[in-house]
Amino acid sequence: MKKSRNFILKSDSIINGCIKNEFGKHGDSWIDNVPSKSIGLKWENAPEGTESFLIVMQDYDAVPVAGFSWIHWIAIVPKNYTELKENASREDKNIIQGINSWASKLVGLPKERATFYGGPTPPDKDHVYEVKIYALDKVPNLKNGFYLNEAYKEIKGHVLGEGEVEGIYKA
Repeated sequence: MKKSRNFILKSDSIINGCIKNEFGKHGDSWIDNVPSKSIGLKWENAPEGTESFLIVMQDYDAVPVAGFSWIHWIAIVPKNYTELKENASREDKNIIQGINSWASKLVGLPKERATFYGGPTPPDKDHVYEVKIYALDKVPNLKNGFYLNEAYKEIKGHVLGEGEVEGIYKA
């Protein structure tokens, strides 16, 4: 399968390399003590044959603190989308969302309460957050509340292209 090299992910919620305060612990949108206003994302040049997209937002700087990379958001997005507006995690009922790391044993939110965007809350220093988008040649057979590993199993061999954007969130 030939992968597109022109598939690009951008975010107006990331200014000069930094995620705006409103999308994490310095913001004012919270659910169960977790910042919940999702960043906006835009993409262009999706590969021909794209049937859906997978969004994954992770914090690899969390490994020394939590013992694993922290999953902030996982979402399956319909093929006709070219963006997710700010707060889409709470407002857009057409996306299918996976479980974030607030369901981990470190925090313990019930799975159904951790199926949304959980914004940055770096406890020790500024962290870099990676947001990836995968253009897929199928719609993954997943429902709200899926795990990241389930998504990766579903998309194996079905990725037409990838895009990525990073942003720092200030501690």
